[in-house]
Amino acid sequence: MPKTDEESYDRRALHERIAADLRDEIMSGDLAPGANLPSTQRLKERFDASNATVQKALQVLKDERLVVGRAGAGVTVREHQQETVRPADFGKPAEAGKPYPWLTEASKRGKQGSIQLLDVAEVRPPQDVAEAMGLPENGTAVVRQQLLSHDGDPVELVSSYYPLDLAQGTALTEARKIRGGTPALLAEMGFPPRLTVDRVSARVPTQEQYEALQLPSDLPVLRTLRVVYSDDDRAIEVTVMAKAGHLYELQYEFV
Repeated sequence: MPKTDEESYDRRALHERIAADLRDEIMSGDLAPGANLPSTQRLKERFDASNATVQKALQVLKDERLVVGRAGAGVTVREHQQETVRPADFGKPAEAGKPYPWLTEASKRGKQGSIQLLDVAEVRPPQDVAEAMGLPENGTAVVRQQLLSHDGDPVELVSSYYPLDLAQGTALTEARKIRGGTPALLAEMGFPPRLTVDRVSARVPTQEQYEALQLPSDLPVLRTLRVVYSDDDRAIEVTVMAKAGHLYELQYEFV
């Protein structure tokens, strides 16, 4: 039985706590795709909650696209579960004439991938990006911001930054898509990727991320700060990627 508000350190509303426990069971596989959630009566007993509170918790999960309610069939776990992404699949330049690897991987998963270029501009990057690039105080860089989608649903907001001296006079500064992606272009320019370093954190979404990713609530986003180094340990690309934490997980492999 859950602790009372006076006993518990968890000060979230009860419906949020119920949704959190059920969400964890869905994402860990205890409640498998296609499985029915326990009945409202059982959830009321388990969480010592009213019918209205249980229904409010279930609506949270519906908004997050984790479950679906069908008349006469209760609430069912959706087939679309947390998707595993292998970052190593996307860091290499595309082969000549081939699309950007992210689009290829989407197709392998049976999804239609699309990339929308939102902005290309010269800006002062966030401090962690500026430090990774070794920029002087008030130094600027070229940013290319894109929104990645699966079957029309936004899945990732990507902001990639490039040193000015490297980007000026190249397609990196042009407001158009780059065939094969920027890794292929950088390699053609004589800056092949030699080392990629990811720093991943969970964060409350910014207003920009919330709207771009059409998030259902302020569940954390997975924020990846990726630094790509070329020869002489030069940082040639620093990217900030944000994706919905309840829909995606990252898989890294070590030898």
